[in-house]
Amino acid sequence: QVLLVESGGGLVQAGGSLRLSCAASGRTFTGYVRAWFRQAPEKEREFVAAINWAGTSTYYADSVKGRSTISRDNAKNAIYLQMDSLKPEDTAVYYCAAGPRVGSTMQSDYAYWGQGTQVTVSS
Repeated sequence: QVLLVESGGGLVQAGGSLRLSCAASGRTFTGYVRAWFRQAPEKEREFVAAINWAGTSTYYADSVKGRSTISRDNAKNAIYLQMDSLKPEDTAVYYCAAGPRVGSTMQSDYAYWGQGTQVTVSS
């Protein structure tokens, strides 16, 4: 069984920070791109950030660029998303994912997904 589990979500005031984590078990994602997506109520799921296996390349959606940092620890088979200067529009369920396609921002290129963690930013 392959399992990805997100944690670190919660309720935070605007301007605050959160650090999301995603632990994986069942397999080692050697060479895989790891990414974060999010989905707000009545909205489509959207790409947030991605990082390659070596951690040498990262990519961010314009909506979070400059406020978020994605990182990974391959020894722990985990990825992280540090979010600062949070805004109410960041409110969403955040999902972590893994896929073999380098540089992909498309949901269909990620074969493994977690159940999500809720982030709520109050005004």
